[in-house]
Amino acid sequence: MTDRYVQVSLDKRGVHCTAKLLDDRAPVTCAAVWDALPLGSDVYHAKYARNEIYALFPAFAEKEPPLENPTITPIPGDLCYFTFPETELANTSYGYEEKAISGRRTVVDLALFYERNNLLINGDMGWIPGIVWGTVVDGLDQMAEACQDLWRAGAIGETLSFRRA
Repeated sequence: MTDRYVQVSLDKRGVHCTAKLLDDRAPVTCAAVWDALPLGSDVYHAKYARNEIYALFPAFAEKEPPLENPTITPIPGDLCYFTFPETELANTSYGYEEKAISGRRTVVDLALFYERNNLLINGDMGWIPGIVWGTVVDGLDQMAEACQDLWRAGAIGETLSFRRA
C-alpha cells in the first residue's frame, strides 16, 4: 500500500499540517477515517490531556475500530481517535454545547497532540486510551503555535478539519 496523508487545519487561523496515516499500526482506524474524509467541526482545547486540540463527530464507521495502536501518553504530532457514548460527555462540567453530543449514541473524537507531556486520564473516568492513527510529518511547529493561541485566545468560531492530502 502506498503512503496516505491527511491535512489537518485550523480553518479560521489559516494554519495546517500534514500527517501520515499509520496504516501498518492502525489499519482499521485509518480505513474508517480515510473513508469518512473530509471532516470538520468546532475545535476544542483539552482540559485534562494538556496539549491537545480535538473535534467531535457523529460515529462514521460501520463498526467502531478496535483499540489498535493504543496510547495513554501521546507525543507531539500524534493523531488519536477516541469514542465515547453520548452519556459520558453529557456532564455539564465538560462544557460541550448540546448540539455537539446530543442524539449521538457514539461520539467520535479526532485529536491532534501538539506538544510533550500529555497524559490521557480523566478525573471522572480514569484512563482514556486513544488509537494513534497518524503522525504529523510537516507543519507541526506552526500548528503548535496556533494551538497555543487557541488555548489563550479561545476556540469560539474555529473549526478543526481533516482532509485527504
